[in-house]
Amino acid sequence: MGNWQRQWINFAEGRIQLALWSTFVKWIILGGIVGILSGTASAFFLKSLDYVSELRVSHSWLLYLLPLGGAVVSYLYMRFGKNSSKGNNLILEQIGEGNETIPLRMAPLVLVGTLITHLFGGSAGREGTAVQMGGSLAEWFGRLIRINPMDRKILLMCGISGGFGSIFGTPLAGTLFGLEVIAIGLISHKALLPCFAASFVGDQVTTRFWGVHHIHYLVGEVPAMSFTVLIKVIIASILFGLVSILFSELTHFLKRTFTALFKNPMLKSAIGGFIIIALVFIVGSRDYLGLGIPLIQDSFQTDVSPFAFLWKLIFTSFTLGTGFQGGEVTPLFAIGATLGNALAGILHVYGPFLASLGFIAVFCGATNTPIACFLMGIELFGSTSAIYMFIACLVSYLFSGHSGIYTSQLIGISKSHLLSIPEGTTLASAHSLRKRKSADKEKQ
Repeated sequence: MGNWQRQWINFAEGRIQLALWSTFVKWIILGGIVGILSGTASAFFLKSLDYVSELRVSHSWLLYLLPLGGAVVSYLYMRFGKNSSKGNNLILEQIGEGNETIPLRMAPLVLVGTLITHLFGGSAGREGTAVQMGGSLAEWFGRLIRINPMDRKILLMCGISGGFGSIFGTPLAGTLFGLEVIAIGLISHKALLPCFAASFVGDQVTTRFWGVHHIHYLVGEVPAMSFTVLIKVIIASILFGLVSILFSELTHFLKRTFTALFKNPMLKSAIGGFIIIALVFIVGSRDYLGLGIPLIQDSFQTDVSPFAFLWKLIFTSFTLGTGFQGGEVTPLFAIGATLGNALAGILHVYGPFLASLGFIAVFCGATNTPIACFLMGIELFGSTSAIYMFIACLVSYLFSGHSGIYTSQLIGISKSHLLSIPEGTTLASAHSLRKRKSADKEKQ
């Protein structure tokens, strides 16, 4: 090899390293800025959420204002929301091939809407709020620096990761959630570094700078690996996946039904508020209002009602199905944990152990994000039961089918080679396709 050839190789390698360093620095900075924005927004939201939740618990009469609160939330979205009403689905669409703008007003709207929902007793979560705030702030920042269309998609994924990681205190799960949730079966590694930067910085800003403390749960005893325990975990995980389908499909059904019955969104949400009040009297308990964190804590400490998971599922589906704002994930944690606790007695397995599997597996089935949910399990419960957690996520992911809480989520790769899915299919279009096939069979 001649001297000029060696010089050319060294020059080429130097250019490659320079390009790699440039990309590294660029996305550490951009992802970190999104993390600062989303982490600060999450910290404000979490502190505000604690405040309104304490108000609701100490002033029980606030529940009777839930219909009014729902009407106010719907009015705000009618008056100012525009395409913000699409929520998380708007962000997923824009990361795909969408040409709409994610407005900055999405952040304050979903923040106020979620706080009103929790103040008066709606059953909802916080992930949707954090993701929407993170996505809208990332979009605003991208417009501010005039980022190109390809980098805009990565920045929006950073917004999802930053919001998720900071709201739950799980930076690794937040990283993978922003990558996995876009399309079932596909992960974009080009966004791995930016999403990690956003999720890690967002979590650090929330906890260290703003002093927010996240709740962690003790699993305790983990059964030794055996064929019997393995079979029991698989059986429970199949049920976790099926319950995630029930939650997703019921929520979507209620949204379609109430939208068809009540053309005025304010009336629709007011009716939803009356239904939640009626459910409280039917059940005789307020345990299923709000986030459901006391239900989760009880699942790791004592026995809960065998139907607690079903009541929490119904309360949350009616809350979100009638137009109230908030996320689905924390209620899904509660549904999964209480279901795991209930199954523990039937399957003769240690309750907190099965509650921890249900915690992540029902969430996994509803969001189709098995790796993110597995990492969340490790971050929240430790790695002692890592094998069981991975099995639970995989089985629930498979048995949840092509359903989920995000209708704009793409089906990148079918979960079964026996199910043919056209390219570009979303969960919503897959549902429409199933309905058409069912109608055709009935005609035949």
